[in-house]
Amino acid sequence: MDEDDRPRRRSPEADFGAASLLASESLERYSLDELDARVLLLENEITRVKAHKQKSAAHKLAADALFRPKTT
Repeated sequence: MDEDDRPRRRSPEADFGAASLLASESLERYSLDELDARVLLLENEITRVKAHKQKSAAHKLAADALFRPKTT
């Protein structure tokens, strides 16, 4: 993979931890089986993050409803 093909690393203010490191890692040394395992692991992580995002959104909606000023 050429350097230009890889996603750009974000500035430290927008660092996404391990995801930022994974995006900049060369994949050349991995076998097909290792790449398949990596894809599966990342897909599982995406599912976990999406579930947490939905839970957080529901929590925010509940908090907004609770603390919203009453209008009558």
